[in-house]
Amino acid sequence: MRLRLARAALAALAALTVWSGLAGAAPVTVVDDAGRRVALARPAQRVVSMAPHVTELLFAAGGGARIVGAMSYSDYPPAAKAIPLVGDNSQIDIERVLALKPDLLVVWQSGNTARQLEQLRQLGIPMFYSEPARMSQVADSILRLGRLLGTEASARAASAAFSADIAALGARYGKRPAVKVFYQVWDKPLYTLNGQQVASEAMRLCGGENIFAALPVKAPSVGIEAVLQANPEAIVGSVPYGPLDAGLSMWAPYTTLLAVRNGNLITLDGELLTRPGPRLVQGAAILCEKLELARQRRR
Repeated sequence: MRLRLARAALAALAALTVWSGLAGAAPVTVVDDAGRRVALARPAQRVVSMAPHVTELLFAAGGGARIVGAMSYSDYPPAAKAIPLVGDNSQIDIERVLALKPDLLVVWQSGNTARQLEQLRQLGIPMFYSEPARMSQVADSILRLGRLLGTEASARAASAAFSADIAALGARYGKRPAVKVFYQVWDKPLYTLNGQQVASEAMRLCGGENIFAALPVKAPSVGIEAVLQANPEAIVGSVPYGPLDAGLSMWAPYTTLLAVRNGNLITLDGELLTRPGPRLVQGAAILCEKLELARQRRR
């Protein structure tokens, strides 16, 4: 009797295993950020990430172990540093990509070269275009990538946590008195971001106003005089990249500038605000705290 029960249990376990394998191998379909339908015969097992933000999204979706190749500067989370590199924004090593035998490429339309993306597309490797421009799209990207990877449970948890944290920041800071902000991408020449960038949305979340939000170009070059005329209450920029990068110290001589006068030159890790990935929550939280300090320093 016990033997028959044991055999029945083993048979049931085997059936469950087969069923699980078949479920894991079921076809999956999503729509990417270019509006294209991406269909896989089964969840992706070997993924090449074509941008640092994509690498972060894939890890958040529970697929870090499936990434077999990545682009330069894919440095977060720390495990990403061990992934073999396949190029940078200006040049993709297509031979190396093919040698990795990927079953999914997650590409960045704005950052990867169109000519090489077309070459890869013609080779028939499924491609997902990642171009999240809003925080809600970051959350949705995690869900869609999780579906392509077959890691939906992990992706749902990460997406929900991201959305909840963003909502909490908005509820706390979104209706605070407005702070005019200049976001400095680079100092020579002086570059900023317009309102279409996710960093600008982070400013709005914190009750900040991007002084150049209305400019048509996503990353426009602006003059010092234009910044002085707008007279922002806070200037936000990244940690200097090297000794030749003046960073926010370039504004110190402009003592009539409100941001300088009130001590609101805010330096932070720019990747936390400009990479459209899960760490946007951290960047936005830091920015919100800094802008709240700027309000307290009003005279």
